[in-house]
Amino acid sequence: MYNDKVLEVFQNPKNAGEIEDANGVGTIGNASCGDIMKIYLKIVDDVIVDAKFKTFGCAAAIATASVATDMVIGKSVEDALKIKNADVVAFLGGLPPQKIHCSVLAEEAIHAAVEDYRSRASK
Repeated sequence: MYNDKVLEVFQNPKNAGEIEDANGVGTIGNASCGDIMKIYLKIVDDVIVDAKFKTFGCAAAIATASVATDMVIGKSVEDALKIKNADVVAFLGGLPPQKIHCSVLAEEAIHAAVEDYRSRASK
């Protein structure tokens, strides 16, 4: 079902865990499939200096969270928001059609974490 790249990332995910002093946290869940993704961001001067994830879900959910967090580290908040689920899928060399929603969860969790950061910063 999964290609070798997806399996490699799933078996050796980067950035798993949480950031204790994260200043942006986004949780996205999909009740229909049971996947829950939580992204933690540490942002300094509008640049993402660290990103981690906790995901309850299938291999595709874990792989997409790993790739998405890796893609945003070192990027400005604005550039991170430009990363789309299709970019994650392309990096992984594709996902089965029934698993594309996992890449959407990763994109949405990044956006939710950035929104959380912005709401905290405006207070």
